[in-house]
Amino acid sequence: MSKVTVYTSNTCPYCTMAKDYLKDREVAFEEKNVQTDKEARQELMAMGYTGVPVICVDDEQIVGFDKARLDELLK
Repeated sequence: MSKVTVYTSNTCPYCTMAKDYLKDREVAFEEKNVQTDKEARQELMAMGYTGVPVICVDDEQIVGFDKARLDELLK
């Protein structure tokens, strides 16, 4: 099974859509809220991103909620 991490914020509607989609597909994931978790924010910035959602599936990073790319990676 893939390791999935979702970087989110409290006010991001695409983050909510991504989390709901993963839950509907019964995909286990770790949520890292960059708004409330300083360490998560630093991790995200170290990857070169400042916006959310960023979804990491194993070593792949998806910027934004890209359902087709998620489906491809989670086969």
